[in-house]
Amino acid sequence: MKGAKSKAKADTKLGVRKKATESKKAKNAAKDPNKPKRPPSAFFVFMEEFRKTYKEKHPNNKSVAVVGKAGGDKWKQLSDEEKAPYQAKAEKRKAEYQKNMDAYNKKLAAGDADDEESDKSKSEVHDDDEDDDGSEQEDDD
Repeated sequence: MKGAKSKAKADTKLGVRKKATESKKAKNAAKDPNKPKRPPSAFFVFMEEFRKTYKEKHPNNKSVAVVGKAGGDKWKQLSDEEKAPYQAKAEKRKAEYQKNMDAYNKKLAAGDADDEESDKSKSEVHDDDEDDDGSEQEDDD
């Protein structure tokens, strides 16, 4: 009897996981490729520079994990004064991103009305084409 109860619980958990992955897939499909990319944090700005120097010192290292681990350790050891230039670069990139997002949102708001109308007309034309194809095949028989 115990096995039946645990099996039922496993099935419900599995069902929940399937639904969660389906909703993630739907969100990923709706992403706009024209949307500006989010700016890197100060740590990632630091890592861009650190990767170059690390590869020069260790040309035989192919592991991404080792480079990331070494960069994280180095970042932790840096003082606030040493982190300041990276934080300044990150702030500049954040400001640029904000400008790009404002422009993107304006374009999106202006283009929404046009896109909706064109999508509707395309779908109506597409539906008509399918009906025409079906009727032509019936006439040939």
